[in-house]
Amino acid sequence: MKVAIVHEWLESYAGSERVVEQLLELFPEADLFAVCDFLPEGERGFLKGKVPTTSFIQRLPRAQRWFRYYLGLMPLAVEQFDLSGYDLVISSSHAVAKGVLTGPATLHVSYVHSPMRYAWDLQHQYLRQARLDRGLKGALTRWLLAKMRSWDHASAARPDVILANSRWIAERIRKSWRRESEVVFPPVDLDGFPFRPTKGEDYVIASRLVPYKRVDLVAAAFRAMPEKRLVIIGDGPEMARVREAAGGAPNIAFLGRAPQAELVARLQSARAFVFAAEEDFGIGMVEAQACGTPLIAYGRGGAADIVRDGETGVLFAEQTAESLTEAVRRFETLSIRPEACRANAERFSRDAFRAAMLDAVGRACAARGMPTP
Repeated sequence: MKVAIVHEWLESYAGSERVVEQLLELFPEADLFAVCDFLPEGERGFLKGKVPTTSFIQRLPRAQRWFRYYLGLMPLAVEQFDLSGYDLVISSSHAVAKGVLTGPATLHVSYVHSPMRYAWDLQHQYLRQARLDRGLKGALTRWLLAKMRSWDHASAARPDVILANSRWIAERIRKSWRRESEVVFPPVDLDGFPFRPTKGEDYVIASRLVPYKRVDLVAAAFRAMPEKRLVIIGDGPEMARVREAAGGAPNIAFLGRAPQAELVARLQSARAFVFAAEEDFGIGMVEAQACGTPLIAYGRGGAADIVRDGETGVLFAEQTAESLTEAVRRFETLSIRPEACRANAERFSRDAFRAAMLDAVGRACAARGMPTP
């Protein structure tokens, strides 16, 4: 079986690239395609020596720094990949990769991290953050996003099978594309977050300080609970706003960016990991569970898949400081076993991802009368 793996762009070794890494473990002989490839040499190890076939965007002026500004050209770019000689195409898509063109003899399975967020329900949020919600530039951006939304919906009919990385994304796929999908949870490196049964007293949040992460909400909640200590790990443009929400409370500590070893140690010893964002999935929550640490999380997005309410953590229903405060109070009445948290994390291991992907691809092949990989 001749296999191709199609990814959006290669810039850093992050969440979606970890999916590509595991796909290459499953299909080591596969050819790799990407709109552009600007991975630093030090982060290329997961490609195992593969050099991806890239599109014309790779050669456009200043593409290494500005390739995202060529978003309007990316649908054309992915449609230029010649995949006619492949039996199986697997796309890893959060923007345009699922729009590749394949013939009737080729099975196309698309693993979707999300529909194009900035073209659908998060458009207004992205425009505000980029200060493009008014003026001529704003009008041009809205026009471009309308064109991208139309293409995104039309190209969603191209994959034969769509796999979503969470139930939340499956619902967004249904809403945006009117397609059904099967959930396959993304792979998490559990080995990098060893289990520790003993816990301290600190509540911990580790996050980029950007608006949608709502770290300000967490700071405001713990400011109102002076008897509980909160440790905030991370940095970003919202730092001033988060510090303002904390109000100089002595029970809230800011560590800034922490080395990986310190981050792991903090997660291992935390009384609970706090998460207030509406996230597509939320790998950080799984990493905390791998350490045996309970979660206190906003109950929308990927958290609903990860947290077993009352058993491995607590979900709160509203994105408010008051709702989080109530969740912390409820958490402190429960006896959550660290071993249950670690066992829960095992559902999201790399091995679990590979087994689920191989099963989904195998069933799709069998339905088409193709040999299973």
